[in-house]
Amino acid sequence: MRILITNDDGIDAPGLALLERVAARLSDDLWVVAPAEEQSGTGHSLTLTQPLRLRRHGEQRWSVTGTPTDAVMMALAHLMKDHRPDLILSGVNRGANLAEDATYSGTVSAAMEGALAGVPSIALSQAYARQGMGASVPFDAAEGWAERVIVPLATADLAPGTLVNVNFPALNSAAVRGVRVCRQGFRDYGRLHVVERADPRGFPYYWFGLASTVETPGHTTDLEAIADGFVSVTPLHLDLTHDPSLERLGTLFD
Repeated sequence: MRILITNDDGIDAPGLALLERVAARLSDDLWVVAPAEEQSGTGHSLTLTQPLRLRRHGEQRWSVTGTPTDAVMMALAHLMKDHRPDLILSGVNRGANLAEDATYSGTVSAAMEGALAGVPSIALSQAYARQGMGASVPFDAAEGWAERVIVPLATADLAPGTLVNVNFPALNSAAVRGVRVCRQGFRDYGRLHVVERADPRGFPYYWFGLASTVETPGHTTDLEAIADGFVSVTPLHLDLTHDPSLERLGTLFD
């Protein structure tokens, strides 16, 4: 099995090194093509207004001066065009990509790009317990559970145009309760708040901050799975069409 590994935290991220270790137990044909710098929150963006540069870091290991989408496109259309991967693994991200965060996530978007190209793709992210942990975020749950999640998914018959979004809870590996396949949740948008501060010259600058998670009625989403101590596994699809609205909107133009 030929595996392409990428992420949005950059070529030197600890989560990428973890994923390489896990993938090495599954295959000896690994390719790493990842952004040269952190690209968190870039979503499914690609670079069109400036050139991209490749840097080789070793045998079948490259960085790209661009987004996660750029990295996957560069891998599939250039570096691996004559030997495409059988599987794409994106992550392991520092921080969860749950609910609507999947739409902002470069980690998930790299897997989206793989799915668009017809390659089975899995995004993997590690939740952490509190903000401000920086480089000290523990990856113990991902270390202990990634292989157990990837192996069955790698051999599954994934539907065309789909990808799988995996999140590990902020727990020690031994405390994880198992794997729960669940749907994508949604948070209360009112949780968003803007943090205002001042630079040394007195000019204001701003950070986006997030308040606490709001549970959903069914308690069946990725948000609740992580809160309950499970690894969440959520199938996502690329067709954004809202089918129930097709007929209703069509009547507006008949």
